[in-house]
Amino acid sequence: MNLNEDFLSLDIPLPPDVARRKAMGDLDGALRLIDRYLNQDQPELAPRLRAEKSRLLRLSHDYPYDRDQAMELIRKEWTDLTEETFDSLVDAGRIDWRCIDGKLYFHRHFLGCLRMYPKQAPGLKQETPDHTDRDALLHRMQTEGQVTAEITIKASIRPHESAQGKTVQAWLPIASDCPQQSRIEILDATPGYILGPADAPQRTIYWESTTQDHFEVTYRYLHKAVFQDPMVLTCDPVQPTFLTGEQAPHIRFTPYLRALTARVTEGCKTPLERAKAIYDYLTTHLDYRYQPAYLQLDDIADTCVRELRGDCGVMSLAFIAMCRICGIPAQWQSGLFVQPGDAGAHDWAMFYVAPYGWLWADISFGVSAHRNGEEWRRQHYFGSMDPWRMVANSVFQAPLSPPDLALRDDPCDNQMGELAVDGIGLAGWEMDHKVEVLEFNIL
Repeated sequence: MNLNEDFLSLDIPLPPDVARRKAMGDLDGALRLIDRYLNQDQPELAPRLRAEKSRLLRLSHDYPYDRDQAMELIRKEWTDLTEETFDSLVDAGRIDWRCIDGKLYFHRHFLGCLRMYPKQAPGLKQETPDHTDRDALLHRMQTEGQVTAEITIKASIRPHESAQGKTVQAWLPIASDCPQQSRIEILDATPGYILGPADAPQRTIYWESTTQDHFEVTYRYLHKAVFQDPMVLTCDPVQPTFLTGEQAPHIRFTPYLRALTARVTEGCKTPLERAKAIYDYLTTHLDYRYQPAYLQLDDIADTCVRELRGDCGVMSLAFIAMCRICGIPAQWQSGLFVQPGDAGAHDWAMFYVAPYGWLWADISFGVSAHRNGEEWRRQHYFGSMDPWRMVANSVFQAPLSPPDLALRDDPCDNQMGELAVDGIGLAGWEMDHKVEVLEFNIL
């Protein structure tokens, strides 16, 4: 049994008594009721219950701070923060919370979220990154039409506690064969690996060992970023219909999403006009928030547009769902955002318009550009990307290759890697993963 497939059943409602216990923060009570239901003969409900049990057992790791601890963290910098101001930030959705044991607990990265909005959190220290190189490269793309980067990455993964002598399985994401990437080479790797198919929906390099528990790979690839202003293209009168359906539980055509999409795209005559209207709405209305583990989220696309907040992946799923509702093929891409000397997890979207083919939309980068008043950059990320990418995944909630049957740290996506020890999947706080950018050359 693949425990990760349980999370495909999240659109099945919980039994009302379990849902009420969870809503009031009585996690122990909810877990007791789940175990009682699992002992009954309800196989159709069992996957949903198992998924919820896994979520509840991990919830406190995503929300570790009570009110006093959260305020103490803020007051280390913002010394005159008042109770009233803290409450207003919570009420405004600037600080994410969950109810646990009848009390509010706050997200482990809430402080980083607050830093993005200095007007609402003026007492926090603000970073002033230098975007000179980024802006120059985007302008070069727009001038020359495309930019290609040759990128070399070293990735590694290991459990916090030694697992030597046990059966250790490891999966690290690796560059996949996709429209942007070519000449993918393995330069070095821990021996005994199995390389996933080049076009796997979530491509990995895999090991299974009883003698070692530290695995690493170094790989090189070319990433080509083409600049395209979609609004100058002429659409074919007949468009394809693949990838225009729902993908439960997170890409669902809910009544709210249908109504919002109809309003946002009203008067649009072509698929490009509809996609642009969706992009414009999302990038000018959404706020960025760090999210808990995706396994904790319900009905991601619909929740995003109702709460008007999310992270890069949540925003991407909202764009994909709205495009599909109005008949535009759209799909997921994710992997790493790669810069010289630095890399981190990132997600974005693709949409298809005939006769041109696949175009790109990075909603969260568009949101940050809008927040910073950089309209030219917001426009860039509709239709075009940049060469700072490593694409590993093209399908949300796809299996790894070979499949990981144990509960993954992230059953939805794979950007940093997965580990299982003696058939038990490790959570993120139980392992170390590292990504190093060894070389980054613009060709």
